[in-house]
Amino acid sequence: MTTNKRHELISLLAEQDDRYISGQALSEKLQVSRTAIWKHINELKKDGYQFESVPKKGYRLLAKPKKLNESTIKWGLDTNWLGKHIEFRQEMASTQDLAHTLARKGAEHGTVVTTNKQLSGRGRMDRRWVSDHDGGIWMSLILRPNIPPHQASQMTLFVAVTLVETLERVTGQQIQIKWPNDLFIDGKKISGILTEMQAELEAIQYLIIGFGINVNQSSEDFPEVLQGKSSSLRIESGQEWNRQVIIQNVLQDFEIAYQTYLDTGFEPIREAWLKHAYKLNEKIYVITTQEEYAATVKGITNDGALIVLNDKNVEKVIYSAEIIW
Repeated sequence: MTTNKRHELISLLAEQDDRYISGQALSEKLQVSRTAIWKHINELKKDGYQFESVPKKGYRLLAKPKKLNESTIKWGLDTNWLGKHIEFRQEMASTQDLAHTLARKGAEHGTVVTTNKQLSGRGRMDRRWVSDHDGGIWMSLILRPNIPPHQASQMTLFVAVTLVETLERVTGQQIQIKWPNDLFIDGKKISGILTEMQAELEAIQYLIIGFGINVNQSSEDFPEVLQGKSSSLRIESGQEWNRQVIIQNVLQDFEIAYQTYLDTGFEPIREAWLKHAYKLNEKIYVITTQEEYAATVKGITNDGALIVLNDKNVEKVIYSAEIIW
């Protein structure tokens, strides 16, 4: 039985609610032998699914697993193209690195790479992202958008806005976006985004959108140097969250928002970003290779650069800088 057939089997059992469905009926619907049904029921048990089997009645699904794997992500995922192919590992060095490897080999648009533990997670400028535990969501998406390469810089901000809107809806938390790629709750980081691209002069071959979300960590899960600077949805909300539910909501919302972005452009994203902007109209300190100055955050340009007013009330556009927030 293929992986897709196994997902069909789970769906058929889930549709029955508390009713039994016979092995013969499952066999006919999936066009496989009853022996194959029995074997894959046993394989699904290893993933944490719980079934009841009664002679002359058949099978009944009792409970789905709490742990994260390809089957639990796909079961109930309502998307047209995003996440139809999922590369899941219990642990890996980096979802971003594996996504690049798969993309170079021709992985399809919408492929999702995710893991429970990321041993060498990284963010912008190769900074380490602490993700060597199963308390968060560590994920990369492979996209092949038909947009010019210069628009790729908008994608980090698009992803930030989409993640914020999904997480606020699901958790009820108020979340802000710190330019260019971090999500904050009450001044503490809960998520980071990394956008990387392979492109030619006039065409994008692929984009890799990577993000980590701190979901169920306690403060002790963070290195001492990050305690007080990083947080999680669990710490901020006081409750534990189902990572499968969050992932499914993120992917479903992302697919809809992505099409909207392609249809309507960046302006709605820019407006949404401003509503969630961290320290908008507040003071920061900017350090570039040429100068240093105090400034006030005013917004972003259509290509994702930060707009500030320096201490002489002169508008500056920042594409890259060290910013002290």
